[in-house]
Amino acid sequence: MQALHREAPFALPIRVVQFGQGNFLRGFIDWQIDLLNERCGLNAGVVIVRPTLRSPAPLLDVQGGVYTTLVRGIDERGEVVKEYRKIQCVQREIDLGDAFDEYLLLAHEPDLQFVVSNTTEAGIAINDTDRYDDRPQDSFPGKLTRWLHERFRHFNGAADKGLLVLPCELIDDNGKALKAAVQHFATLWSLGDEFSCWIDQSCTFCSTLVDRIVPGYPAAEMAEIDVELGYHDQFLVAAEHFYLLLIEGPAWVGDALKLKGSGLNIQLVEDIKPYKQRKVGVLNGAHTTMVPVALLAGLSTVGEAMKDADVERFLKEALDQEIIPALPLPRTELDPFAADVLRRFRNPYIQHRLASIALNSCSKFAARVMPQILAYQRLNGRLPQRLVFALAATMHLYRGGVIDLADEPSHLAWFDAAWQLQQQGQKSWAQFAAEWLARMSLWGEDLNQVPGFAAALAESLRSIAEAGPRPALQALNKQLSLEPAVLA
Repeated sequence: MQALHREAPFALPIRVVQFGQGNFLRGFIDWQIDLLNERCGLNAGVVIVRPTLRSPAPLLDVQGGVYTTLVRGIDERGEVVKEYRKIQCVQREIDLGDAFDEYLLLAHEPDLQFVVSNTTEAGIAINDTDRYDDRPQDSFPGKLTRWLHERFRHFNGAADKGLLVLPCELIDDNGKALKAAVQHFATLWSLGDEFSCWIDQSCTFCSTLVDRIVPGYPAAEMAEIDVELGYHDQFLVAAEHFYLLLIEGPAWVGDALKLKGSGLNIQLVEDIKPYKQRKVGVLNGAHTTMVPVALLAGLSTVGEAMKDADVERFLKEALDQEIIPALPLPRTELDPFAADVLRRFRNPYIQHRLASIALNSCSKFAARVMPQILAYQRLNGRLPQRLVFALAATMHLYRGGVIDLADEPSHLAWFDAAWQLQQQGQKSWAQFAAEWLARMSLWGEDLNQVPGFAAALAESLRSIAEAGPRPALQALNKQLSLEPAVLA
């Protein structure tokens, strides 16, 4: 089978420097840049900087920078879709361990406009040990600061040579965090007030929210894919159909990216926080609500859960009647997003294992679901029964024997002792519930102060234990008086 390679010279002006060569950026950012080039004339070439030194993986240069994306899933009409695309925007890839001088020369490119990054959640971090003369620095912000200073010096601090920086790391206020980290190294290395002002006034660091599942290289399917494509691509990356890029920034950012008329799901917003709450509450919250219930019902994957009538009904009604009403955005924005989430969960090409999603369930529940329980109770004067049931199901996961448990040692130790006492008849369901809700280190407050919470949780714990998980779920679904569901 012939290997993929760029068929003809395809030189684009270098407008984007990308820190990170992983599946996500190639199946998300580069895919969007390629479409903006085609549809809107962005005319942006990308140079990838590989921040990890001397990785044994080959550089994308062996294929001339070109690679294939495979986008598949369920579209807005509920139809299964599948689409291949050759991504042509990447011009070359630089390994900092072998080409640090080439990396610095990249800062001299006159057409540069954008910096993007995805260096994991731990990537935007500072230290006091990186030095200006390191080749390269250890931290990503250290590498970026050295490179930005090279650009500042080469162009004599010209204001129009500042860059738009779009970090994609999954941390709150990632733009502000990265800018602060760059300024930290500017101060540590005594690079001067003029450089700090250039960073502050000529460079724009936008916070972003990114959303797409990018499983990466589908090794088990490559023989079939090779036949469909007529070539072999060792860098092929598979991604789901859904994607969303939110950018917190001024209106001119849209002009710089040529977003008008692109048809892409890239949105400029004044404040990204409500959308972060939407993603955490609806997407992550749906996972965290559904997973313990589905695991106790004997299911293994998200796809199986969405085909199970009891679990699917529970999830849809929890979203429609308990999660969405407690979030601080209008339903006109929340309902379409939730419908997208349900389609993504049904994607036949992605096999998300429930046991994997269940890792660290306690901290996930505290961050993703508990805020909606408390907001719902404040708004309605009563507790959301499905979400309380999901908390009880989560606690039952920790009785042992359901999945391999992974969580904070203190949580595991508490459950180990609590379940032993309960099964020996030395701890009632009421005591079990009250003691768990009292854990300030997890919840940030004693949740026994929420009226009726401990009693409702104790009842759900008892129901699951005595009736069994599925009969308890069926009884709950039947018991609740249901309003007409908005979500399909």
